[in-house]
Amino acid sequence: MASRVADGVRNRVGGRGEGRGGASLAATVARTEQLSPTMVRVVFTGDDLAKFEMNDSTDAYVKLIYPRPGVEYPQPLDMRAIRNQMAPEQWPQNRTYTVRAWDAESHELTVDFVVHGDEGLAGPWARDAKPGDQIWVAGPGGGYRPDPSADWHLFVADESALPAVAAALEVLPAEAKGIALIEIHDATSQFELTAPAGVEIRWLLDTDAGRAPGTVLIEAVTALEFPEGTVHAFVHGEAAAVRDLRRFLKRERGVKNTQMSVSGYWRVGANDEEWRAVKGDFNRTADEEG
Repeated sequence: MASRVADGVRNRVGGRGEGRGGASLAATVARTEQLSPTMVRVVFTGDDLAKFEMNDSTDAYVKLIYPRPGVEYPQPLDMRAIRNQMAPEQWPQNRTYTVRAWDAESHELTVDFVVHGDEGLAGPWARDAKPGDQIWVAGPGGGYRPDPSADWHLFVADESALPAVAAALEVLPAEAKGIALIEIHDATSQFELTAPAGVEIRWLLDTDAGRAPGTVLIEAVTALEFPEGTVHAFVHGEAAAVRDLRRFLKRERGVKNTQMSVSGYWRVGANDEEWRAVKGDFNRTADEEG
């Protein structure tokens, strides 16, 4: 499959937990697991993670900090000191990923990575990760958790937001109702998700590399017959698609801002740093248009 993904664009970007100041936490790879041909799970551990303070958001996320080869950094890794003392081209690169799980007792942090061959920074790193490999972590940020008072839940996501959807599905009460629409580009990318019986999971396969990412999600949401009652929506993925979905939900379905968690995790043609630099302006424009 010809990937549409530029370097790093399937990584989550923005918000709190940017890792811009203070000492980061050293994390060591404990083990890895291949969830599907395009999804790798990495479990991190280490003494530093005893200081990790998890929040209650199901879309909690961390910055994974990748030092540049051949550059020596102050230890512990302090991003504020690095930015004050070193040239920008020497700064470590960072990528933002959802916390798939956190075990406070064992100090194990689980992160699921989308991997598309050799593209990007974090995906290939996760694919090749071995026990003992080290990385640095900053965060967490986050702001969404399914509203237990909602009559039903709507999840709309591409692969970049699949870990956050999986985490949210697992905390829903047994009686919860909802629909999860998940865009994938290879049928083998499906894997089992834990969800209440009343939540329907629809895998939307799009193998047309010429179409804009999120097209099948927009088509599915537009055609969806909404159940009665108040919805709580989680809409995350490629920025342009998310913008159009938000506009549709607000204008055509009357969904209020307070009933939605909406974020562009990535944007076509931009790597993580490039998208982060323009995300604020993009969101402000979307708000004005909406």
